[in-house]
Amino acid sequence: MNATLERTLQLTQLSGNAVNDLSSSFNDLPKTQHADGQYRLRRYSIVKVGEHSIEHLPAREFVQSDDINTFQGNVSRSFEVIEDDVINSQGMFEMCRVFRDANHLSVDHEIEIHQIRIATDAAETQVAPEGVHQDGFQHIAVIGIDRHNIEGGDFLVYREKHEPPFLSMALQQGEVAILADNQLWHNARPIKAVKKDHQGYMDVFVLTAKRAEG
Repeated sequence: MNATLERTLQLTQLSGNAVNDLSSSFNDLPKTQHADGQYRLRRYSIVKVGEHSIEHLPAREFVQSDDINTFQGNVSRSFEVIEDDVINSQGMFEMCRVFRDANHLSVDHEIEIHQIRIATDAAETQVAPEGVHQDGFQHIAVIGIDRHNIEGGDFLVYREKHEPPFLSMALQQGEVAILADNQLWHNARPIKAVKKDHQGYMDVFVLTAKRAEG
């Protein structure tokens, strides 16, 4: 990997204990009334990550402009917050510290957390309905927590929007991809169930931050 990509893309791994702390909470994710809300179950919270604990900030609506999100741009989306016992878990603290430290963020820096389950059946389900995109942040991370009865879902990273991806990986339990959202583009392959008579799903966290300190 060349020097530029080393500064814009990092791959790391959460501990098994962290994955165990976080995985069961995906079973309680609610559906929403948004365009993708029947198959992309989600909670959304904003936090600050201190040296020893996480501060759970008041809930806000989530909005992206339509030049960033061509699927649901300029739509104010409300989500239930991540449950307090999940926010206060050691697994959440480890995950957020990995993201904070990798991007040299301060303890006062806001981090947005999306907890998402993408569910599928025999039909192909879009993981990223907006296609190749950026999210409008400086830093993002995608963390794989679980894959059940699915094929596909590979996380794709691009140098430029209209070039082929230079990275394609199915994020396994605890695998973390951290990238500079303002320099790289990303997408994900669709998923579908392997056993057609059973639902499949992919569980991920997506963390974002607006800008680095200094």
